Amino acid sequence: MAMDMEACFALLAKRRRDEIVITSAGNSSELWWETTRDRNNTFYLEASMSLSTMFTAGIALGYPGARFWAFMGDGAFVMNTGVLFVERWLALPNMVSVIMANRCYGSTSAAALPDGQQIDFAAVAKAAGIANVFHFSDLATLDKGFDTAFQSVGSTTIVLELAAPTRHFESPPIDGPEMKYLFGRALEERFGQKVLP
Repeated sequence: MAMDMEACFALLAKRRRDEIVITSAGNSSELWWETTRDRNNTFYLEASMSLSTMFTAGIALGYPGARFWAFMGDGAFVMNTGVLFVERWLALPNMVSVIMANRCYGSTSAAALPDGQQIDFAAVAKAAGIANVFHFSDLATLDKGFDTAFQSVGSTTIVLELAAPTRHFESPPIDGPEMKYLFGRALEERFGQKVLP
């Protein structure tokens, strides 16, 4: 069973409180933008090459009073599963990693993930020693288990089992330099810490 991507992201956006979101290249950036149109509390890391969680970890270390969601597609995840060991070592209490398991490369027109149906992403995270691992494949279970999963403390990986996209999603209309300044200024305003010159 797999969730409709758009319905899943609508639920996440509805349940979001004041978490800061970092997305990776492909579907997570595009769909989060389409769903939320958020320009200030989301960083659309379009050229992340599987390192959105490491980018998020650096910011989460600097802002221990905020909570962070780091989205990563499964295509990105299989490119660099080593991120799990860093996440386990850091064991950040204010960050959760979210793997979008739609079994395709969203940033390359939904090309199939090689042997994608056989990969158990939750088992990989558990084997890497991640303390809190959650797997959701239907909206009702995600809604019911949302608080437990998304408010977990310590290394946390959440696997969202999603159907492959059925259409192309709109990309965020924000280029890299603009994104840096929008996000940096939003952090400054929210936390009163100087980020940018």
